[in-house]
Amino acid sequence: MAKERTQKIMTRLGERTINSDAILYFPRGLVGLEDKREFTLLPVREGDSPFLLLQCITDPGLGLLVADPYSFIDDYDVKIENPDRKVLKVENIRQLAILVTVTIPQDRPEDTTLNLQGPIVINTETKIGLQIPQTEAGYPTHFRPIGS
Repeated sequence: MAKERTQKIMTRLGERTINSDAILYFPRGLVGLEDKREFTLLPVREGDSPFLLLQCITDPGLGLLVADPYSFIDDYDVKIENPDRKVLKVENIRQLAILVTVTIPQDRPEDTTLNLQGPIVINTETKIGLQIPQTEAGYPTHFRPIGS
């Protein structure tokens, strides 16, 4: 059996050890962060939380709080055009994980919002990710799932 390769990275949550096969590659980076290409997903806390940290491998200070949007909204529909499908190397829709960025204002967790306009789509098999803006869908950048 092959030995798993691991590496230590610094994160906003402290030092973490990750498996090399947990590294996600974003060929275009993320919106506003086009030069950052390698990330990993880390649990924010133990248990069954919809929240994860999308941590940049090369920049310890860059970690985005993300969530599974389907934990908050059932009818969220992400359109993925053919050029993006090719970049992601999609063979089957079940390969894809959809995440959205989360904003929690300091000292006001009740005002938490999800950015439904800029979903992050990850092919969980190829470990390739893209942020695919949904400009035509009319989704808000600040959807309030809690206390709405």
